[in-house]
Amino acid sequence: MGFEKDEASTSSNVLSVPREDTPLMSKNENHLSSRPKTFANVFIAIVGAGVLGLPYTFKKTGWLMGILMIFSVGFLTYHCMMLLVYTRRRLETHLKFAKISSFGDLGFAVCGPVGRFAVDAMILLSQAGFCVSYTIFVANTLAFILNHSSSANPNPRILGFSPKVFYIWGCFPFQLGLNSIPTLTHLAPLSIFADVVDIGAMGVVMVEDVLIYLKNRPVLEAFGGFNTFFYGLGVAVYAFEGIGMVLPLEAETKDKNSFGKVLGLSMAVISLMFGVFGALGYFAFGEETKDIITTNLGQGLVSSLVQLGLCINLFFTFPLMMNPVYEVIERRFWEGRYCLWLRWVMVFVVSLVALLVPNFADFLSLVGSSVCVVLGFVLPALFHLLVFKEEAMRWHVMAVDVALIVFGLVFAVYGTCSSLVEILVVKD
Repeated sequence: MGFEKDEASTSSNVLSVPREDTPLMSKNENHLSSRPKTFANVFIAIVGAGVLGLPYTFKKTGWLMGILMIFSVGFLTYHCMMLLVYTRRRLETHLKFAKISSFGDLGFAVCGPVGRFAVDAMILLSQAGFCVSYTIFVANTLAFILNHSSSANPNPRILGFSPKVFYIWGCFPFQLGLNSIPTLTHLAPLSIFADVVDIGAMGVVMVEDVLIYLKNRPVLEAFGGFNTFFYGLGVAVYAFEGIGMVLPLEAETKDKNSFGKVLGLSMAVISLMFGVFGALGYFAFGEETKDIITTNLGQGLVSSLVQLGLCINLFFTFPLMMNPVYEVIERRFWEGRYCLWLRWVMVFVVSLVALLVPNFADFLSLVGSSVCVVLGFVLPALFHLLVFKEEAMRWHVMAVDVALIVFGLVFAVYGTCSSLVEILVVKD
């Protein structure tokens, strides 16, 4: 292991380009986060559009299996986040490493350039994957609201294109403009707007779900079978993705000793919220639950406003989520300098992939299984094992690390294959 201060600065302290751990608001060293603010920051880092695919996932896995998955993944995510915190503290305090600011810095400290490359690759794929899912959601939702198929017009077209294709390419030039902005500073208020819209939309959907369930009482399944197990885990892992922000959040916490308790409370509340949201959506619509739950609400005024709000939210969240991708790409291929054409190429690639994926929830499962599980479970456990192996680790601690690594790799392989089958199969 080696992490020299000067060497780290060339790859992680580029002043002109935002990093994957760059705060949305400028950091003030004199105003570290209190416990309530830390709780809110964790909530903002975790909760996103992935929650909208949970009811469809509960339909496939069964409501009881879905709830068990949500709480299991929530606990494992918390455990792996704390592994990163413990590993950084060990490196900085006992082994006297230079300041470790991000997940990538930690990978470099533990495994050298290979460790940083592994983290960079997973962050690039996961963040780009998030933006692909955002693009699918926006296009499919706009098509549902504005160009809904009917018996009179079962295959609506816009200028000869399907609605999804039209809206993806319609958004493309505007995304090129937004993604040309070199700094996150001007986009910071959009993050707050995005989370307000997310929470508001979840509240409206849950109220509607309860009213519809009391009226319809559809037939429900508690367990959907083993063949849906890895699919459900993939979506759950995607919904909880946010491990890349845990180190900067812990660094900005005033009371470091209480960070673990605050993080645990945050993850418990989020797990409960995810479980209730997924179950209520499935309870309301049963086998009719769609991959984007808001489309189940019909085309009324309230439903359309919620869906349009979410579209606006994700449209402006796109450049925020792509900034870690640009940091990695520009650092590795453009010496850390701003590069417009590289950014435009990445936006084009994301839009192209979104055209090829028909189902929102299926793509969530693919990203969760193939990338997020490695970033969220395998790498934290591996780094923790490598740093603490030189001291007398308790056998059960080592066993848990090894089990997480093995489980994560098996899950990544099998879950990715399962999700690809769901995407490629022709659905009725």
